Amino acid sequence: MDIPQELLDRCESKCELCNANSELTEYTVPPKSSASINHQVAVCDTCKNQLALTEKFDVNHWRCLNESIWSIVPAVQVVSYRMIKNLSDQSWAQELMTMIDLDPTTLEWAEDTFNPATDLNPIHKDSNGIELKQGDTVVLIQDLIVKGANFTAKRGTSVKRITLVNENPEHIEGRINDQQIVILTKYVKKSS
Repeated sequence: MDIPQELLDRCESKCELCNANSELTEYTVPPKSSASINHQVAVCDTCKNQLALTEKFDVNHWRCLNESIWSIVPAVQVVSYRMIKNLSDQSWAQELMTMIDLDPTTLEWAEDTFNPATDLNPIHKDSNGIELKQGDTVVLIQDLIVKGANFTAKRGTSVKRITLVNENPEHIEGRINDQQIVILTKYVKKSS
C-alpha cells in the first residue's frame, strides 16, 4: 500500500512501533479519522496484524513498546500507551506503565473513548449479529460478484481462517478460489 511520503520520511521507512524494515501501512489512530499524518502511525504487517487480533497478542513482539513509547510523535505514543495498557497483565508492561509521562493532550487522546475491545480491535459481526473472531470460518449467504477477479463466489461457499480488517468492522478478508478478497460482513454467517 502506498503511504504518504511525509509519513515515510518521518518513520525513516521503518515501523514506528517495532522498528522493522519491511513494507509499511498507514494506521490512523482512533478516534481520529482524518488523513493527517499527525493522526497516523506507519506500521509493518506484523504490527498491523497484531493490532487487528481480537483474542491474543504476541506478548514477545510487543516488547518493542519499551522503545516506541518514548517516540516524539504523539500518534506513536498513543498506540504504544494503549497497547501497554492492553498488556497490563504482563509484569514488564506494568513496570513500563509506571514510567510513562505523556503530555496532557496526548494522554487525553490515548484515553479518549479508549476501549481495547473496540478501539484497537473493532467488533466484527456477521449478518446475524454474531461476533466474528480472527481465524473463524464463515459461509456466504448470497452470491457475490468478485470485482477484478472475474468470478462469482456462490452462496454457501465456506471461507476458512478469515482475517479481520482492523480499519473497518464491516470488512473481513478470506480466500476463495485461491484469491484473497475482502468480504462485507453483512454477506456472511459464522459457521458452527
